[in-house]
Parts: sequence; C-alpha cells; structure tokens
Amino acid sequence: MRGPVAPPQVPLSASRADAFADLVQDAVERLERRWPQLAEVDFLVLEVPRLTAEDEAWGGDTVPLGGIVPARDERPARVVVYRRPIEIRTKGRDERAALVHDVVVEQVAEVLGLTPETVDPRYGDGEDED
Repeated sequence: MRGPVAPPQVPLSASRADAFADLVQDAVERLERRWPQLAEVDFLVLEVPRLTAEDEAWGGDTVPLGGIVPARDERPARVVVYRRPIEIRTKGRDERAALVHDVVVEQVAEVLGLTPETVDPRYGDGEDED
C-alpha cells in the first residue's frame, strides 16, 4: 500500500464548489481592504437562484449571476453569488475569477449605493490580478 502523495493538511484536489468559494473569498478580501465596512456584510455562494413569482423580471434567457438581500432589523446585508450560472458562462479558472470579481463588485456597489467603477476601478477589465 502506498502512502499519500501530499501531507494530510493539503487537499489533493478541491471540489468545484470549494474552488468557486475561494474565488468569491478572494474577491471579497480584496474589496474589504478598500471598503472596511464590508466586514458587516455576509457573502454567500448558492448553486442557482430560486425563481419566485416576484422574479418574473428575469424574462427569457436572463438568469442572475448574483444578488443582494438588504440589511433589515438586526440582520446584515447579504451578497449572494450564484455558482452554476457563472460556471456555465466561463471557460477556465482565469475567466471564471474575472467574472466572479465583476459580479461581487456589482453587488457590493448596490449595497454601498455606488457605481461598480467607484467600488473597484478595475471593474470590467477582464482581469483578476492584485
């Protein structure tokens, strides 16, 4: 019997969901350095958006890539990023990271009441580098 190839604390491979969550976390951490108030916002990754009667605005082929739940009472604002719609629209990790970054920036902009370009001047440039 052969031993493990990597130490036990190092996973041999992360699941797609874990890898996606890491991309979201990277985007959030980058933005929190510039906008410390984001520490008060919850960030969630869900597989797909749920369609409700109020979501008729989706229309046709449009499926949201993210959304927000405004702060209410004692609950903080929430930013939600939908994994499967983003994965379907991207090829490869770099493209996925860039789209995740843009979606997070768009949702944060909505929470803060700012434009995405104000939240992050690199918004929409297609790159996800520090």
